[in-house]
Amino acid sequence: MALIRQEDFISSIHQALQYIACYHAPDFLHAMHQAWQREPSPAARDAIGQILINSYLCANGHRPLCQDTGIVVAFIQVGMSVQWQAELSLQQMVDEGVRLAYMDADNRLRASIVSDPAGKRLNTRDNTPSVVHVEMVPGNTVEIHIAAKGGGSENKSKLAMLEPSDSIVDWVLQVVPEMGAGWCPPGVLGIGIGGTAEKAVLLAKQSLFSAIDIQTLQARGPQTRAEELRLEIYEKVNRLGIGAQGLGGLTTVLDVKILEAPTHATSLPVAIIPNCAATRHVHFTLDGSGPAQLPVPKLEDWPQVALDASTPMRRVNLDTLSKADITDWQPGEKLLLSGKLLTGRDAAHKRIVDLIARGDAMPEGLDFTNRFIYYVGPVDPVGEEIIGPAGPTTATRMDRFTDTMLTRTGLLGMIGKAERGELTVNAIRQHQSVYLIAIGGAAYLISQAIKASRVVAFPELGMEAIYEFTVEDMPVTVAVDSQGHSVHESGPAEWRPRIADIPIFSH
Repeated sequence: MALIRQEDFISSIHQALQYIACYHAPDFLHAMHQAWQREPSPAARDAIGQILINSYLCANGHRPLCQDTGIVVAFIQVGMSVQWQAELSLQQMVDEGVRLAYMDADNRLRASIVSDPAGKRLNTRDNTPSVVHVEMVPGNTVEIHIAAKGGGSENKSKLAMLEPSDSIVDWVLQVVPEMGAGWCPPGVLGIGIGGTAEKAVLLAKQSLFSAIDIQTLQARGPQTRAEELRLEIYEKVNRLGIGAQGLGGLTTVLDVKILEAPTHATSLPVAIIPNCAATRHVHFTLDGSGPAQLPVPKLEDWPQVALDASTPMRRVNLDTLSKADITDWQPGEKLLLSGKLLTGRDAAHKRIVDLIARGDAMPEGLDFTNRFIYYVGPVDPVGEEIIGPAGPTTATRMDRFTDTMLTRTGLLGMIGKAERGELTVNAIRQHQSVYLIAIGGAAYLISQAIKASRVVAFPELGMEAIYEFTVEDMPVTVAVDSQGHSVHESGPAEWRPRIADIPIFSH
């Protein structure tokens, strides 16, 4: 009979969350490297290359793969013969492990959880509480699947209560383009089929814990209807040409996972949840012998890639930039930014727009005239760092504020990830602004370009405060030019027919 000690359980949660924050799993690295090798789209290949380089840097430096270090979700199977030496509940023990992991002085992770979600939305400061699902099962061990789910991918989750005669494939092919690029493809699609509404969503999330094995499945052939669906959806989603970061290309998904449950005769619940390019999950078992022992990563297992240096990159001095200078930037053009830029996310934008609506002045020292704003909520620095990982957040969340920002603040342009909505693209064209993208999933790599950082306004917002970054050769791509041409529209449209005859599977 296993005796599980509270300190072992908490320590295991702590170490597991630190582990998945910094290390990609081998199956993911292998799949991404294959995708990089086969990708015919230069922009998508460059994006995948940056993600792989970022992964190596994070493993070597023991720093987070992405600035969004996620909301913690734990699925715990408790053997009914297990004995506990603990004073806390399971939820409390998981939360204590989360608290230790996210406040770890050697590798502080970003606290993103807010309480009072329909009200003041105050950051809890330690990334608790977590989301815990518990199942009692036969046995004398405790099995834990734990994930840190980024908001960009979690926000793209979909649930449909289909009719039994509806096509699951058709529904997936409808919703994946609607998801846009905010979930940072390429990644894995988790699909849950059956049960009830909440069961389908749980199945979709649980399906993401299994290893990437679509190539093995294709080689041996499907044996069930679910496996047939996996192969069909994988093929047809990649034929959409969405590609890495939505730039157009061959690989949109690395795998498709499906879990099923029996359902009511009148129902067909289907849920889809994507895992982003910073996929973070691990499984371990506690048997009473001590804390979990996770495999020690070896840096030689990381693929070594080199970015294409042949493509010319325009060097931009942000400190002397004017509206006239940005009018000849082309969609898909690569830029290297140097100089000072401001940061800001949802909460900061809301405050600025409210100030404008009341006719109040900006905080002292905050001036957006001829400046760029970077949509980012960075990780706190450790040691000698200027700033922690600082990758872009999903730009569509700022769409509701963009016209006001461009009209009333003198803002010149924006940097984020993923596409912009139609109204925002029209506003960019009207104001002859531009929208640039950095690569989601390359947060630590991007942070290497940040040479100085200071808080300018709203320090009480924590990671959502407005910073001023001084950057040197920060790599970005023009996503919407001053004429309103969007690479997130032109890229997939260009590459969909170009990849029509390229085999999706490699051998």
